[in-house]
Amino acid sequence: MALQMKLNAVTLDCPDPLALAAFYQQATGLEPHPKSDAEFAALNCEDGMFIGFQRVEDYRAPHWPDQTVPQQIHLDFAVEDLDEAEARLLELGAGKPANQPGEGRWRVFTDPAGHPFCLVRAKASELP
Repeated sequence: MALQMKLNAVTLDCPDPLALAAFYQQATGLEPHPKSDAEFAALNCEDGMFIGFQRVEDYRAPHWPDQTVPQQIHLDFAVEDLDEAEARLLELGAGKPANQPGEGRWRVFTDPAGHPFCLVRAKASELP
C-alpha cells in the first residue's frame, strides 16, 4: 500500500537564497514567502506548493551537460512563446548553454546559481 504523501516543496541549494528567489520571482511572478531570509528563501505557488532556495557553504554549480558536477535536479516551465520567454530570462540573468537538445520543442537555460531549467512550449489554454 502506497503512503499518502503530497509533494509540497522543491528546494534548490545555492550560494545566495534571496538573490535566486528574486530571479525566479521575476521570471514566474510567484510571491515571496514572508519568512524568507539569507539562509532560506521560498516562493509560494497557488496550490500551496513552494519553491525553496537554501544557502549552502562552498556551493558548486552544476556543469550541464558536462557531468563533472551533475545537474542533480532541474525545473520545467511551460510558456506559450519560447522566444519571448528566452529574451526576458536572459535579461534577468539566466544563461543559455550551447548544447540545446530539444530541437525547438524546449530550451535549456541556467539560473544565476547554475541550475539547469527548461522552457517547454505550451498552448495558451494550458497555462494559468
